[in-house]
Amino acid sequence: MAEIKLMKTPAETGLAQAYETVKTTLPGDAQSRAQAFELFTKNGLPHRRVEEFKYTDLRALMREAAPFAGTPSADEAKAALQDTKALSGVKAIQVPFVNGHFVRDAVDLGGLPEGVEIVPLAEALASGHEWLAKLSPVSWANQNPVYQLNTTFMADGVMLRISGEVDTLIHLRFVTASASAVATATRVLVLVEDGASVTLLESHESTDGANHQPNDVVEMIAGDRTNVRHVRLNAEGDKALALSTLALKVGAEAEFFSLNVVAGAATSRHQVFGVLNGENTKVRINGTTMLKGGQHADSTLVVEHAAPHCESRELFKTVIDGEATGVFQGKIIVPHHAQKTDGRMMSAALLLSDGGTMNNKPELEIFADDVQCAHGATCGQLDEDLMFYLMARGLPKKEAESLMVQAFLGEAIEFVDNQDVHDALVNVLEGWLRARA
Repeated sequence: MAEIKLMKTPAETGLAQAYETVKTTLPGDAQSRAQAFELFTKNGLPHRRVEEFKYTDLRALMREAAPFAGTPSADEAKAALQDTKALSGVKAIQVPFVNGHFVRDAVDLGGLPEGVEIVPLAEALASGHEWLAKLSPVSWANQNPVYQLNTTFMADGVMLRISGEVDTLIHLRFVTASASAVATATRVLVLVEDGASVTLLESHESTDGANHQPNDVVEMIAGDRTNVRHVRLNAEGDKALALSTLALKVGAEAEFFSLNVVAGAATSRHQVFGVLNGENTKVRINGTTMLKGGQHADSTLVVEHAAPHCESRELFKTVIDGEATGVFQGKIIVPHHAQKTDGRMMSAALLLSDGGTMNNKPELEIFADDVQCAHGATCGQLDEDLMFYLMARGLPKKEAESLMVQAFLGEAIEFVDNQDVHDALVNVLEGWLRARA
């Protein structure tokens, strides 16, 4: 029987042309890029018949491939960073990227706090830096088409090493500033040495009105007895199609917390691939998503308990207004040797309108017999009795709704222990509610 092949879409054709144009100019291992692009071209953009993308059909959503952004001038980079405001009130070491390129002039690489070391990725790729061997710490993430595209086109980013207790926050700022649509493929590698602790912030922004296509990957390797706090904010522009990946490997007796807050982009997909690689480790991954209009946001995560005696908690809260669509796909994997695993995952959605849609797909894949694992999903509207109670005490309907929405989402962000960061996230939430009102 003849093999049936899908016709290439304009976006797939555009990506193939872009690769042919830039493949000889990109730094680093050309063979790895070629292998990644070969895997991508074999299957093309994922569509709804691919189980992992059942609810986010990138083949239909990405009509055309935007050209990859060039390196901005110093003035362009400075202007872009001055115009962005996400998490601007939080004091931190700024590590900025404009149009997918590391703004080296904005960081004093020689004056960083003790225990913080940054290497520009473009230079590392060109020189064959030894840390490059640490890239792609989660091997099965390599089969993901979004990750493959980033591997194919990544040209810049940073490698960041943390040792000891770093009290100063580190803020990775991803900014896309262009009047016309551009694509980016930034890669960040974070190495947290044994016994180290750090708080990392991420913010992703782009200009409104342009169909930007950022595809950013952050990879973390947290050693034994580490303590890592990670907060990510999606404040992308109103036309952006934003793809992002967090690949994570955590050692023994470590604590890791990650929170993803989504308030921007027309379409977004944030992927988390996590491996608990040592015993007695605790991982918490939370998400807060606020959608309105016709937005589409997908949160997909896979957490593998690769060692026994580990604990993981996943809590995702989604608020949907207008005709927006939310997606949560989560899977906990427990191999046969990972006894005494404790894994619990929950997704809860609040629908503020009749036109909103929420797709929940929690999964457990368990091969061990001495475990405590559970998952759940809920989807509902505001409690009418509680609304009546608040309004009977003089609150207008919109204010009563806002209080209830804040209480609903607050559970996911309460684990942010830095007060400035917590307040900044609350401001994002309140700004979304004001815009809705």
